[in-house]
Amino acid sequence: MSNETLRRWLCRLPLSIIQLAGRIGVGSVFFKAGLLKFNSWEFTVLLFRDEYKVPVIDPVVAARVAMVEELTLPILLFLGFCTRIATLPLLATILVIQTFVYPNAYADHLVWGSILLLLLTRGPGVLSLDHLVERAFVSRTGIER
Repeated sequence: MSNETLRRWLCRLPLSIIQLAGRIGVGSVFFKAGLLKFNSWEFTVLLFRDEYKVPVIDPVVAARVAMVEELTLPILLFLGFCTRIATLPLLATILVIQTFVYPNAYADHLVWGSILLLLLTRGPGVLSLDHLVERAFVSRTGIER
């Protein structure tokens, strides 16, 4: 098999499969973190107070905001609903973690951020509620974006 044949064969993989995998992959990382915070609330508050030390925000408030974000936004990613909007606070969270909490974890943050940037710029793909909503809107109104 030549390089060109292989390249053409690989290009046949639908982008929507990659977008779905990205949504599930990044969403599961954040959702698991949210479940851990929920199931170990006292420990989570101690972590935010003693280890994470996020500036300006009270540790209890920061812990609660992080937990709620990590338990809700991944569900939107899983469903592919309001996907582009859901990526923004997650990207901000990654930036905060990278800057203030774990500056040496840039490899993980680059992977998560790259996937979220793909979803922000290219959307969730056809295997999403966003796609179904857009199709219904276009068929109802006749207005395409």
